[in-house]
Amino acid sequence: MGRENISMKEEFEKLAATGKLSRQNVDALITLTESGYCYHRSWGFGKITTVDAVFSRFIIDFQSKAGHAMDLAFAAESLKPISSDHIYARKVSDIDALRQMAALHHLDLIKLVLQSFNGRATVDQIQQVLVPDVIKDDWKKWWEAAKRELKKNGHFQVPLKKSEPIIYQAKEVSLQNRFLTEFRVAKGLKAHLTIAHEVLKSLSDLDDKDATVKEVIQTLNTEIGTHQRTQPAVALEAIFVRDELRAAEKLPAAEGELPASAIWAQEGSKVGGVLEQIPAAKHRRALQSFKEANPDHWHDALLGALNGVSSKLAGEVAHALISGGKLDALKELLARLISQHQAGTELLLWLAKERSDSFADILGPEVFRAMLTAMERDQFNEKRSNKLRDFILADQTLLVELIGSADLEVIKDLTRALQLSPCFDDMDKRSLLARIVKSYPAVQTMISGEQTKQEMVYLVSWGSLERRKNEYAELVQKAIPANSKEIAVARSYGDLRENHEYKAAKEMQKILMRRKSELEAQLVRARGNDFVNPRTDVVSIGTIVGVTDLDSNSAEKFTLHGAWDSDPDKGVISYLTPVGQSLLNHKPGEEVEVPVEGGKKRYRIDSVTAMKTAETPAATPAAPPAAETSQPA
Repeated sequence: MGRENISMKEEFEKLAATGKLSRQNVDALITLTESGYCYHRSWGFGKITTVDAVFSRFIIDFQSKAGHAMDLAFAAESLKPISSDHIYARKVSDIDALRQMAALHHLDLIKLVLQSFNGRATVDQIQQVLVPDVIKDDWKKWWEAAKRELKKNGHFQVPLKKSEPIIYQAKEVSLQNRFLTEFRVAKGLKAHLTIAHEVLKSLSDLDDKDATVKEVIQTLNTEIGTHQRTQPAVALEAIFVRDELRAAEKLPAAEGELPASAIWAQEGSKVGGVLEQIPAAKHRRALQSFKEANPDHWHDALLGALNGVSSKLAGEVAHALISGGKLDALKELLARLISQHQAGTELLLWLAKERSDSFADILGPEVFRAMLTAMERDQFNEKRSNKLRDFILADQTLLVELIGSADLEVIKDLTRALQLSPCFDDMDKRSLLARIVKSYPAVQTMISGEQTKQEMVYLVSWGSLERRKNEYAELVQKAIPANSKEIAVARSYGDLRENHEYKAAKEMQKILMRRKSELEAQLVRARGNDFVNPRTDVVSIGTIVGVTDLDSNSAEKFTLHGAWDSDPDKGVISYLTPVGQSLLNHKPGEEVEVPVEGGKKRYRIDSVTAMKTAETPAATPAAPPAAETSQPA
């Protein structure tokens, strides 16, 4: 013990003699003073900077509480001494050396951490100590490299479960001996399977690969037979690992060992249930083995299982069906389940995430209606999964994309269904309704019950209203669905970067959807009128106006008609045109100024007569040319 520590011991004993300290605290205070570092259960690691015998206190720099004064008696009872070679102390005294160790000597750094915690620590504990002070960059990448070294080094016991601690042992044990020891003491096929996976990943690091693989395969074969009926999914996974181990060592198959087809022969009708119990990383392998075992009927079995599996597995099943040339059968099933409202939330969640052009002719308003039905069904059956609901809320474009091809009445109907749905709370409903209104302002009045100035109605003739309704019906019932099919077909041609048919179909989709929005905005505001017996004391809609061009002194006539009724060659103009707006509400004898291309014209109103009366109906103007129909109202 150094002179300074002898002096501190004397000081502590004096304090004990005067009653300021308990004698049983003296040894603890000496240990704390000698180490210079400590740990408190609430404030964490600290460095003792000052020992003040006069005021009977330590001054300690804790990580979040620098310069903290602590009574010596309290310190003796609440602080744990930390040695100078502990990882906490090294981070304070020599952080640069630790960072260099992290870069060059992974195992030395991990050994230091483990020894600081009595020879064992979990991965999470190691990460918490090292990040971000020692390891600033990608921890995951660093740990993967370090873990490979750990497994090769005989001083470290690396557990198979992340939650269990890594242990440092002075006596070195080879990787092969560790694997075989763990394998021999493991109980049950699942436990053996876990170790067999590790053996497969570490084959190149084993001293006697052949002997190890043979022992593992022999045990697996025995247990595959006993688990074939009771745990078919585990047995199937064991068959996969066994076959991979045998292939790696080029070993022949043992006589009488069970192939994957034996499992499927007894479980073919329960393919969905078996697949769900297999790790997701093995789904594609399992599906391939099922196809090989059932070459004639595999697709029927997978189609039958599709609506009863998780969304992730549904994606793998769909991939297997598509790669096996069964896309049409898959689409037919999806369309039927959706139209009959039998699709489950997991299947619809996969379809919502997938949303590829291969299913463009299926993705539509009925999918959203089916989603509401499926979620309500789950709620009634007290299923607690909210994955589909959460995805609908999180994906900002899903709802609008699904209802984009629907006509306005269907959108309104879906909006009402959403308002009444018990699957969303009020705040979430408002969020979803806002998305609909943003793309389809026509439903605003239905939601709010109010009509804004921008939504003021305007008048059209019954004939023009009928023509525009027919155009809208043709668009949503024929043109848009046909375009969706064109997109799906064009996508099947391959590489989309060079697929001109696909690009052309997608461009047409934009044009069609834009026109659909225009028509919806127009139709929701339009009101049909026969314009019989209009006011004739002033210019009004449905009147024939006689005027004199004051610049040329020539007479002209204008027939002021509905918003979509124009035939300039016959002098029929919409009341929304600049000329119509200039004439409206003016009396005979008044002069008006009318904006025309390149300037203005001055007219005198000479007469105002009714275009038609109840006794003398007039014909509605002929259908306007195609270019006029695209003119916004």
